[in-house]
Order: sequence, then C-alpha cells, then structure tokens
Amino acid sequence: MRLLQLFWGFLLVAGVCSALVSTPSSSSSLGAEVRAEFPVLAQEIAPGKPLIYLDSGATSQKPQCVLDALHEYYVRDNANVHRGAHTLATRATEAFEEARGKVARFVGGEAREIVWTRGATEAVNLVAHGWGDAHLEEGDEIVLTVAEHHANLVPWQLLASRKRLRLKYARLDAAQGAIDADHLASLVTRRTRVVAMVHVSNVLGSEAPVAEAVRVARERGAPDCVVLLDACQSVPHKGVDVRDLGVDFLVASGHKMCGPTGIGFLWGKYDRLEAMQPWQGGGEMIDRVTLDGTTYAAPPARFEAGTPAIAQAVALGTACDFLSGVGMDRIAAYERRLARRLDAGLRAVPGVRVYGPSADDRDVALVAFNARNVHASDLAFFLDQEGVATRAGHHCCQPLHHALDADAGTVRASLALYNTPDEIDAFLAHLRGVLDFFADLPTPADPKPAFHAA
Repeated sequence: MRLLQLFWGFLLVAGVCSALVSTPSSSSSLGAEVRAEFPVLAQEIAPGKPLIYLDSGATSQKPQCVLDALHEYYVRDNANVHRGAHTLATRATEAFEEARGKVARFVGGEAREIVWTRGATEAVNLVAHGWGDAHLEEGDEIVLTVAEHHANLVPWQLLASRKRLRLKYARLDAAQGAIDADHLASLVTRRTRVVAMVHVSNVLGSEAPVAEAVRVARERGAPDCVVLLDACQSVPHKGVDVRDLGVDFLVASGHKMCGPTGIGFLWGKYDRLEAMQPWQGGGEMIDRVTLDGTTYAAPPARFEAGTPAIAQAVALGTACDFLSGVGMDRIAAYERRLARRLDAGLRAVPGVRVYGPSADDRDVALVAFNARNVHASDLAFFLDQEGVATRAGHHCCQPLHHALDADAGTVRASLALYNTPDEIDAFLAHLRGVLDFFADLPTPADPKPAFHAA
C-alpha cells in the first residue's frame, strides 16, 4: 500500500515535467515549448503589456512541477527528517535524501559530497569558515578575480581580516571581456592556499579560465591549495561536471536553477569536506554530546545543523529533474542562439554600450549594457513600464563595475530556457522607444537617476 502511495505521489509531482523528457532534439522552438510550464510568465504587467522576464540572472522562474513538489510535500509528507519512526518522517527523509542524490548527479558528483545550504552565499561562507579558519595561517594568500560577486569576495575579505591573510585579484582583459588568464596564473605562489572564482560572470556573461586556474593551483600553489568555483550562472544554463572541472568546491543557488528560494548547495571533494571543521553547532551535526565535549558527524551532516529547508530541497531535486528532462545540451544550444541575438541586437542600437565578449563568443544569454546620457536605473524603470523586467545597478559586483568604468551601474538583461527570440525583438523595440523618449529631453552634464536601484 505504501509503495502505491509513493507511486501516485511521484506521478502527481512529475507529471507536469514528463512530457519534456521526450521532447525533440531540435532546440529551435524550446522557449515556446516550455513557457506554458511557468505560470508567472502568462501575466500582463499592465493592460496590453505582457511580461517579458529578462532577469533570470537574479532569480529564475519556477515550472509548475516545482510548485507542485512544494505543495505535495507540505500537504502529504510534512515532517522533520532523520528523526522519528513514523511514516511521515520516513517519507520526508527519503524524499530529502533522494533530492540530494539528484543534485549530485546533476553536477556529476556523489550524494555524500552535497551539503545543503541556504544558497551559494552561505556555501562560500561555509568554506571560508570550515576550510579557511582550519587551514590558513597568517601570511597565506587567497587569489580572487575582480569579476567576483560580493558573495565570493566579502567572505574571503572577512577571513583575511581574521587571520591576517593576503588577497590578490586577477584583473580584467578588457579586450576579451573576460578575466586575464595570464595575470591570474602570475598571482599564484607557494603561499597560495585558496583560488576562488566565478565560473560565468553575472555581469559579463563570459566564462572564467577555470582549467588554467586549476592547473596553476596544482603546479604552483601550496600543496593543499583548493579551488572554489561559483557556478550560479553556469549550472542552470550548461552542463557542469565537477570531475571534468577538477575543482575542489563548487557552489550554486537553487532559485537560479528553476528551484525555490532558501536552498542551495556546496559540492566538495569528500576528503576536503572531511578536513573541514563545523561552523555551526546544534542538532543533527553531532556524533555524540556529553557535558565534557562533542564529537561531530561525518560530512555532509557535519555542516547541516538544525532542521533544514526540507521542502525546498525536495523541490530543487524536482527542478534538476525538469532541467535534465529538457536536456542541458539542448538548453545550452538554444540559449547560445538567444545570447547572440540579444548581443547583436543591443550593439545595433545607437548610443548603447555593451560590456563583455563579442556576440560570437557569448555562450550565456546574459548581457550588461548602458545607454549614452541615460542612467541605468531610469532606463530599467521605463522598460518596466513596457512590461520588460531587467535589473539595474551593480549586480553585487561593484569592483567589476569600477574596472569597467561603469561606477554608476549597468542594465542587465539575463535570459533562460523559457525566453523566446520574439521577446528579444520586443525588448529591443521597447529599448529604442525609451531611448527616443530620452533623446527629446534636455541632457544634463552628469545624469542622476530618478529611481534608485541597488
């Protein structure tokens, strides 16, 4: 009877996604195919202004099967995990651990190598505390890049302040719109204990020289030098395999990969996880507690103190099923075409400056830009009046914007598998209209934003 109940529960959650598993190999119509799976995309922002969602770099939209997974967990299986002998607790634990395995397979790892976190930010902080505080000593070096999201920069600055470490930053190759691989390699010495870098920049849309970073870390860094990769902007858009990458740690956020908020993960080589100290104490992460002291559980439990985000983890597993069912190669090929259409279209608009690699070299559908004499925040506000959702500001990358001579920020259009070429064309038409409106206004010497964006 219980197996039958589990079977019907699986059908309910997976049914919405099942049709996508057998989709044709062509990716030309992917956006139109999958849009109906994302309920939020059907709305109008104002009468006659359909939503054109171009802010997936901030958070992705969620397919119906992910929403169903959240609902199904709470109405059927809601219980705490790894505790209790009753049926609901058993079902919740099984679903929770099954999701861990799904996420592990999605990035080419093993279930025991996945640590649940609230997101990539917490995952980086976990490594900075668990590895950095345990292994780094005064005078050791950490190599970062100027392209890092603040979440992969501030935790290392805090660690450097605590332990009197030296931070080094690989510069930008402005001509290529990417990190300078040669400069990065030159920074690594025998005192380098950590190399931490973004896989795909959330501003430039360019891929970092990961293979070169891993090579120099192994050849020139300290014997136990580790490489951490922020994969938030790569995992949802292209196939990622941690074994092929050769890194020691990888972090990602579920809400950027069609999953819910409040859940993310750290993947780590198991021997690296074993060598990390716990950074939060409480239930679940212990082996034995006495009044004289505590011994700790093996990873990943060692780093998962307290009641986790169970429903969110289960739904993230469903999101991985959804993306795998569509096919990551198919998604990557489709989004690559969207990226080149978007990049080329923006470069054709008079007065627009595009940041990052050329259209032919852009593999991720994410483009940051500015328009002459129009503040990024004003531009994004007026685009929103046409139903176009973009982001304006520094995108949590202030040092990179300084390196780009764009201290006032940029506008970012970031796409996902549910966007269409028609949406790109509509966005470009609206952009031209907004710029025509501003062209008729008096131009101040130093334009200030009418609306604030972080």
